[in-house]
Formats: sequence, structure tokens, C-alpha cells
Amino acid sequence: MSEDALKLTTYFGERSRIKGRLLADELLDIHARREILSSILLRGVQGFGAKHRRRSDRLLTLSEDLPLVCTAVDGRERIEALVDEVSTIGHEGLLTLERARLYRVSDLVGKAALATDEVALAPDKPTLGAGQALKLTVYMGRHERVNGSPAFAAACRTLHDSGVAGATVLLGVDGTRHGKRERARFFALNASVPLMIVSVGDRQQIGVAIDRLREILREPLLTIEGVRVCKRDGVLLDPPHDRSMAAEHGMGIHQKLTVIVSEATRHEKRPVYLELVRRLRAANAAGATSVRGIWGFHGDHLPHGDRLLAIRRHVPVVTEAIDTPERIAALFPIVDELTRERGLITSELVPASSALQSAPGL
Repeated sequence: MSEDALKLTTYFGERSRIKGRLLADELLDIHARREILSSILLRGVQGFGAKHRRRSDRLLTLSEDLPLVCTAVDGRERIEALVDEVSTIGHEGLLTLERARLYRVSDLVGKAALATDEVALAPDKPTLGAGQALKLTVYMGRHERVNGSPAFAAACRTLHDSGVAGATVLLGVDGTRHGKRERARFFALNASVPLMIVSVGDRQQIGVAIDRLREILREPLLTIEGVRVCKRDGVLLDPPHDRSMAAEHGMGIHQKLTVIVSEATRHEKRPVYLELVRRLRAANAAGATSVRGIWGFHGDHLPHGDRLLAIRRHVPVVTEAIDTPERIAALFPIVDELTRERGLITSELVPASSALQSAPGL
């Protein structure tokens, strides 16, 4: 019905090379050779890493090495073996390892499946607050259809009607689906190129959503993880995980703070997502990456993408910052200020993370 899974995410630069070839190709070749159940390569729009080099698609000189995010999901043993191989790659970047429950829609029997995983999905359950929730991620192909409409749009409508707090569609440029590599190409339909829909809701909402999704989708994969909703459209629900909670999971644990806003949302005439990364960098955060979605919603807003003839883009932008719990607590006031009226902010504990180190001379 479900299985204990791990999610390996690698953050690195677009121009990163290893063995004379692009690091992205090296990673996806490894995923394909190991027949990883699902992986997706996302191209960011801005960000910075440990060396605080800024990357942005808004300036030509800074857009030649945009951040990339590669996420792989499979059973625990298969991902642990993948980590062993990827960790030996000699180039700079960041690896994070998180646990999840993996579901295949054909095996689901409905909301009852969630109850059996209640403890595993909420490691911080003893201190549940108003914002405790689940993160449901749906992996599917780019051009799948439901009654003639894009499947991702139908899935977003279903998630919205199920009452979840928000959902964002992220389109990949490479990846694996059911163990087979699917890469975007110029002269191809790219129907199977992977995309992911990331949504957040409480247990009841996610349970209802899964029941409805399995009725309309053919063969997606689903993962469920515990998450804390810190803020939603200006309303503070829960602070990020504190130091005491992180200590329960080991001294080396890190924390991921995710901020989702529309690209059109402004703070003092400047896009919030741009100002957010600028301020995090100025505050010496360990790193941050922004990825532009193609569709989505949060709160009561209807699912949408770009509007025809609109001057401003209205797609969601997802910004992730990963640091120690102490640093996230110190950085949270920046996020709080910039999301005074709009945005969805979540916090997750990251049980394992490590830096990829550059080989000499690179």
C-alpha cells in the first residue's frame, strides 16, 4: 500500500561540471542507471549558495549559471545506495536527505491509508501547533490529460476543492519516471517529461484530496511528509521549529524554510521573491534558491497561471532556504516582514544534509 521512502535533493549550479561533462547529466545518468522510481530536475530563477555568489535570470551576466535542484524519490535502500554514489562526486553543492511515505495511486484504498502512517508522518507530534500539516507531492508527466485538459490543472482544481492550503506546479527539464529517463528536447512532444505538484494541507484535507486524485489520474506517484505551516496570507500560525525540537532528531539536523508567493506580489515596488533572496544573502544565510512554477494557488485564490496580456506574471515562485534551526529563527523576521499580506510559509526539519566539495582546480 505504501512504503518507507527517502527523498534526496541536490542543489548545485547549471554550469557545474564533473569528468568533463555537466553535473546535471552525470546525476540523471546515475538515476537512470539505478532506475530510480521518480526524479526531477528543476531550473531555478535565482539563488546563492555557500560562497554567496548570486545567480539570477534577470541579468544576463548572472543568468549563465542558474541554480538547479534535483530531487529523487524511491525506497529507503535504493536512495541510500544512491547517496553513497552521489556523495563521491567532486563538485560543490548541497545534498539533503528527508524521509517520506511513498504511495502508488493504483494501490491506494483511500483515507484509511493515512491513519496507519500517522506517527511516521508527524515526528514533532508531541508539540503540534496550529500550523501542523502534511505535504503531498504528486509526480506525473508534463502532457498528461484529464478530459481533454492538462492533468496538472485538473489536479490543482481537485486539491483546491479539497480545501488544501496551497499547491504549486513545478515543471522539470529532465528526470526519471518509473525508472526510465525522460528528458526535455527541442524537437519532441516531451509528453513524459516529469513535473511535480507540491501541496500542503491538514490530514483530513490531504486524505480527501488523495481519494479524489486517484479517481482522475492514471499512474502518478505520491509522497507525504510532515510539515509546519508558519504563515498564510499575513496570518502567523506557528513559528518555525525551534532548537529544542531539532535536538530530538540529532545535533546535525538542519531546517528548510519555504516561501511561496506570486511573482506579481510586491514589497515597496519590488517583487517579494527577489527582495527575499537579496535580504537573505545580505544576512549571511547559508543559501537560498527560487524556482518559478507554471500553475498553482494558495488560500482561497483559484488555481491559475499567467494571465493573457497581463503586464505582470502571476505564477507562483517557491523560495527555499536551508540552514541550522538557530539561523532560521534569526532569519524568520525577514520572511515575516516581506510576507505581511500575501504568501504561504512552511518549515520542515531536514534530518541529514552535507556539502559537495569542489575538486581541486574547479
